[in-house]
Parts: sequence; C-alpha cells; structure tokens
Amino acid sequence: MSKQRILTGITTTGMPHLGNYVGAIRPAIRASLSDDNLSFFFLADYHALIKCTDPNQVHESTKQIAATWLACGLDPERVLFYRQSDIPEIPELCWLLTCMTAKGLMNRAHAYKDAVAGNQAAGEDPDFGITMGLYSYPILMAADILMFNANKVPVGRDQIQHIEMARDVAARFNHHYGEKFVLPEAVVDDQVAVLNGLDGRKMSKSYGNTIPLFLAPKQLQKHINKIQTNLLEPGEPKDPDTSTVFQIWQAFATPEQTAEMRQKFADGIAWGESKKQLFELINAELEEPRAKYEELMAKPDEVEAALLAGADKARGYATALIKELRAAVGIKPLG
Repeated sequence: MSKQRILTGITTTGMPHLGNYVGAIRPAIRASLSDDNLSFFFLADYHALIKCTDPNQVHESTKQIAATWLACGLDPERVLFYRQSDIPEIPELCWLLTCMTAKGLMNRAHAYKDAVAGNQAAGEDPDFGITMGLYSYPILMAADILMFNANKVPVGRDQIQHIEMARDVAARFNHHYGEKFVLPEAVVDDQVAVLNGLDGRKMSKSYGNTIPLFLAPKQLQKHINKIQTNLLEPGEPKDPDTSTVFQIWQAFATPEQTAEMRQKFADGIAWGESKKQLFELINAELEEPRAKYEELMAKPDEVEAALLAGADKARGYATALIKELRAAVGIKPLG
C-alpha cells in the first residue's frame, strides 16, 4: 500500500509560540513517526513576503522556525524538510495553475474579502494596499500542495477554504490536460488544542498576546505571570473551564495531572501558585528542546545543511512532475 502524503507549511514571519507548538508542531511531528505516512514539512518563505517586507525578519524567522522544528524532534531523515524557495518548480507550477484559475474563485478568498471589507469600512478604495501576492496567494498555496500530490493537509478550520480552492484548481487542470493531480483533503483535528493567549483571546502574533516557545526560564515565568485572571482570592473555588491558566495546563499535562489541577481549582488554589505550577510543567517539557534550539541557533550551517538536503529530496519529486506538466500544456522540445 502506498503511503499517505501529508503536507504541512509554516510561514516564516515570526518566532514560534506555545500555541504553534501545541496546535501544529507537536502533533505534526508525532504524525511523521507513523510508517503509513510520507510527511512533507516546508518553510513558506515566499508566503512570508505577502505580509512581511522586512528582509531581516524573514531571514531570522526562517532560521528560528527551522531550528524549532529540528529541536522539537523532527527527523529530517524520515521526512522531507525544505524551504519553499529552494524548489524552483513551485513558482513555475504556480504560474501554470494561475492560467487555469478563475478570477471569480480568487474574489471569494477570505483574506481578500476581509481586506476589501476593512478598506470599505475605513472609507478607502476597496483595493487600497492590496497586492497581487495577497490576492492570489491561494494559488501559491495550491502549488505547494499539488507539487507533491499531497493526499492530506492538516489545517485549522479557517484554512479549509484554501484546500477546497486547491481541489477546484486541480480538478480544472485535470479536466483540460488529463489526470495529473491528486485532489487533496483538508484534515481538521478537533482534538488539537487551540491555546488562549495572555489576554484570554486566541494566542496569536497579530494580537500580541503570545508566549514565545523557547524563552529562558525566568522570561517564561514572567510571561506566565502576565496571564489574565479574575479577582478570586486564595481559598475561593475557581472555574477551570473559563481559565486560561487551566486551559494551557491541560495542553501540557497528562489526564491524571489535569484531574488533579481541576480539583485544586475547586479547592481554591491561589492564582500565583497555579501559575508557578504551570511554569514548572511547561519548563520541564521544553527544557531539552530549548537547549537543542540554542545549540542550533549558534550553528546555522547545520540548519542550512538539513534544509538543502531536504530540498534535494523534494526536488526528486518536483522535477519529474513539472516535466510531465510542461509536456501536458505543450511546453516541450520541438524535435
């Protein structure tokens, strides 16, 4: 039986945080250990250019994110781990797909519609500040997926539309030029935790409420101390189901530890003590990968070598498919 191809992309626009770790990094690395899967992990640095025009940030984030995945246990021997920009076949495929993509489909993309709505609400021209990168990035995302004929793409619910668009574009290409692409499926795991941030909203760089993943212990403790809580005193029972402290605890704890903490909330644990115990729990899990991360950040050549080796493997798949696709659309030798 052929392996299921599972593809995960990580945009290189910031430092990974606890929400990324719990929601994407940890479950994806676990899935990559299955012998039934062939996993593709890539750093989406072309996607980063859509929302970040600071070259230093894109470059530094690429190093931080690659080092994070390797430090957290991603085995580059078991998976294909590469930088999007190291696969020139991806932008070439993006153009082939662009020529097959209906403008009306792009008009319905959530990110574009949200940008237009924001402009209209502000009294601006509907397309003010909107680049073609933002407008057409679902096509680049389709190219990322279809380049390797991925069967499954783990995404959050807000990303399902992009997978549906990739299916639409692939089906249209297949209809015109023959069956070249597998139609990918979105995989939404409702068991994967979506962490709240310091202010109780979803942990997100755009809200500025994140806890960066590999903070030094003292800084990690400081960030955890900033988590918003209510004014209940020590000894007063607290509701774990409305508490960010408990929610983050649950994402790192065993079922037994979760049950114990739930009882402590009922018994009125002090907020300061609950945060101290949360710090100890998270720090224990991250201590080893943090040391590995710091080691890799000090040796960027090792990270670069892993990415280039991964790109070499990935291009083994990409060059064969792009040759077939070129011939299908009529771009081939004249002889």
